[in-house]
Amino acid sequence: MMATPRWRCSNSSFAELGHRVGLPTGSRLETHPMDQGFHAMQLDTPGAPLRRVERAMPTPGDGEIRIAVTACGVCRTDLHIADGDISGRLPIIPGHEIVGRVDALGAGVTRFGLGDRVGVPWLGRSCGACPYCATGQENLCDAPEFTGFTRDGGFASHVVADARFCLAIPAAFDDVHAAPLLCAGLIGYRAYRMADGAKMLGLYGFGAAAHILAQIAIADGTDVYAFTREGDTEGQDFARRLGCIWAGASNEAPPAALDAAILFAPVGALVPEALCRVRKGGRVICAGIHMSDIPAFPYADLWEERSIHSVANLTRADGAAFLEAAARCGVRTHVTALPLADANRALDRLRAGAVEGALVLVPEGAARGNP
Repeated sequence: MMATPRWRCSNSSFAELGHRVGLPTGSRLETHPMDQGFHAMQLDTPGAPLRRVERAMPTPGDGEIRIAVTACGVCRTDLHIADGDISGRLPIIPGHEIVGRVDALGAGVTRFGLGDRVGVPWLGRSCGACPYCATGQENLCDAPEFTGFTRDGGFASHVVADARFCLAIPAAFDDVHAAPLLCAGLIGYRAYRMADGAKMLGLYGFGAAAHILAQIAIADGTDVYAFTREGDTEGQDFARRLGCIWAGASNEAPPAALDAAILFAPVGALVPEALCRVRKGGRVICAGIHMSDIPAFPYADLWEERSIHSVANLTRADGAAFLEAAARCGVRTHVTALPLADANRALDRLRAGAVEGALVLVPEGAARGNP
């Protein structure tokens, strides 16, 4: 089979082409036959299936890059968006665990070049001016943009992203196995750092995020206790295979008191349950963007300086630190790859809890691999 032809414009031909299509001065691109348009799976209404759409190929603006997507992980946040648990822009192309290669550069982009492999995470942009941005807390920005929620994401053949918020992917990971690192891994790592050096760590909900975080925590010498849905013996076996010291149902008591518990499952009833499993001074950390209501519980369960924390988004510094740690610790993501056209089936599997590790969507014809 003949390879799809790709070529780069010379400076003079690019200038002429850019003038005709209205590109910003200083933009660069790699042209190919797909420049007429791209395809994506789009959410029009919460609760409705995603539908395939064809759109005009986007042009990156100042400071932006266009990426030919090679893999995009399916995150529980995508499910919350699709089901209407959280409300953002509609219609929207979901997906915020994106890996791909740069195929067009907006004016002023110097950090990446054409053909570079990049990752696009949940935080798509921050304002840079609010009090939170000014103090290194861009994850709490007052005017943020979120990939696949307030700006189009990676359930698509192409996506445009702010170059400043993209991440370089370590060579240790191929595209499909790198994708879940960009949210499941990042949020898990931010939550882990909030656990403040816990040596006895409980993980409630052993899915994409927990199976990544468990590997890093175990590499750090932490004893990890995995909690799953009642009766999920396959999930418990998976946790043990990864090195967790104990695995059981979320309503079971572990064999020892925990220093901290991180909740990935979006079930509010697990908060008082976890509080009863942490020692005095222990922390319960809620790592999801959405959770069902937390039921009332006795103050005595919180007393003795136990505390409850939430995790919100991520920073670029989180991304750099986590990807370095993941490569150093030899993290191996367990993934099931599906065609992009099967995005609805992927969401259904996630909704049903029928996933070991993570799901990753691959656009038709995407050229995957290592750098």
